[in-house]
Amino acid sequence: MNSPFALIAALLMTAITGLCAQSPNVLFILCDDLRPDALGCFGSRHVRTPHIDALARRGVRFANGFCTTSLCSPSRASILTGVYAHRHGVRDNFTELPSSLPHWPGRLKDHGYSVGYIGKWHMGENNDTPRPGFDWFVTHKGQGKYFDTEWNVNGLRHETPKGYYTHVVTDYALDWLKQRSKGKPWALCIGHKAPHSFYLPEPKYSNAFARIQVSYPQSAFQLDDKPQWIRERLDTWHGIYGPLFEWRKKFPDPRPEAVSDFANMVRAYWGTVLSVDDSVGRVSEFLKQSGQLENTIVVFMGDNGLLEGEHGMVDKRTMHEPSIRIPIIASGPGLPRGRTIKAQVLAMDIAPSILELCGASPLPAAQGRSWVKLSSGRDPGWRKAWFYEYNYEKQFPYTPNIRGLRTDDWKLVRYPHGDGSPDRHPPEMYHLKSDPGERRNLAGSGRHSTVRQSLESQLARLLAAEGLTPDRDRMPLDEGVKRELPDAKIR
Repeated sequence: MNSPFALIAALLMTAITGLCAQSPNVLFILCDDLRPDALGCFGSRHVRTPHIDALARRGVRFANGFCTTSLCSPSRASILTGVYAHRHGVRDNFTELPSSLPHWPGRLKDHGYSVGYIGKWHMGENNDTPRPGFDWFVTHKGQGKYFDTEWNVNGLRHETPKGYYTHVVTDYALDWLKQRSKGKPWALCIGHKAPHSFYLPEPKYSNAFARIQVSYPQSAFQLDDKPQWIRERLDTWHGIYGPLFEWRKKFPDPRPEAVSDFANMVRAYWGTVLSVDDSVGRVSEFLKQSGQLENTIVVFMGDNGLLEGEHGMVDKRTMHEPSIRIPIIASGPGLPRGRTIKAQVLAMDIAPSILELCGASPLPAAQGRSWVKLSSGRDPGWRKAWFYEYNYEKQFPYTPNIRGLRTDDWKLVRYPHGDGSPDRHPPEMYHLKSDPGERRNLAGSGRHSTVRQSLESQLARLLAAEGLTPDRDRMPLDEGVKRELPDAKIR
């Protein structure tokens, strides 16, 4: 005769099986260094992305998405764990995500999901082994290459399939999806290399934008009221007169005609995005043909923004708008269709949002907030302000320590020295409503001194709530902008 415990266990298993059968699938697509304005649905004048645009029409487009640290590994860690960089500890591109930290894919695995990660992981530069919390893990060391990357396939084998990265990662993803059992929900993360430098489109898109005229942004030459470090950055690895990720061979080159190198770089960047759109189309078509699209939550986003000449800069890391803005699109069960949300949404909101949509238990101590109610216009208490953090890197000595505040209308950026002494550089302050391009630094304006004091107090309160008071907010010493190029192995 069956024991009561066996009967209870059987009932629980039946309940879990029933819950899993009803749970939505999750397709999470992450791009690297993707500017929102490189997508059609975010207003690109030149880049056509019909498949990504279709996702936006089927779901929600977050018009004001931001990362809280504009650097690949820290932002990726925040996306997975729902917390700031100072909490998860991944402050640079060389640090592993601590295995003890819970993340949303692992939480879904605990709730009965089959969970896979395929593509660029980029936390732990020289490690391509499978990470905890996944059933299937396919990745590579470091940045990977646009052509012929070597992959570690779930710790079983190393292989180097010939071809363009974006298509290879899509092939791996489709192979995994085709093997899924219909009785169990799945969650798949696809990590694209594109459009990260060094920008290299596949051949069919190498001349897609050859006829498009590209100029330096006007803000590149409006630096008189900016801190000196921004002008010092012009000739460096992260400045518009520098190497431009090897698109310029002789540098620094401030000549007006040298804008041709800059234009070639931007066109190549756009070209890599076209292949990402093709990938989204392939996966979406598979889900549609297999009858899974309507029961699949699709989240498409970038890990951080990118400067393309604004304020004389390339790369990211700074708190200027192109550096911190990220595209976020979400569609599927539990979300409205064809809606645009203007409230400020953060990278660390992804984890709680996906878990709520899937009916899974939340992560402990998550700092992000679920935007499920916000998506339907039912969250009047949504955040109005948040803080930004970035720590000076000796490997890339072109950006200072940063602590800043962004509200719906204003931005204040401070540059701490790192040793508790007064800030190394004067601050920046912008009224984003009237000056979205951040062309007029109002930090020194007497007319706006009251606003500055209010923003400084608000920033101090937000930092203190995290224990980041001046005596406890640890960061490297700012050694200033340097001209040497970074080590070729970490570019």
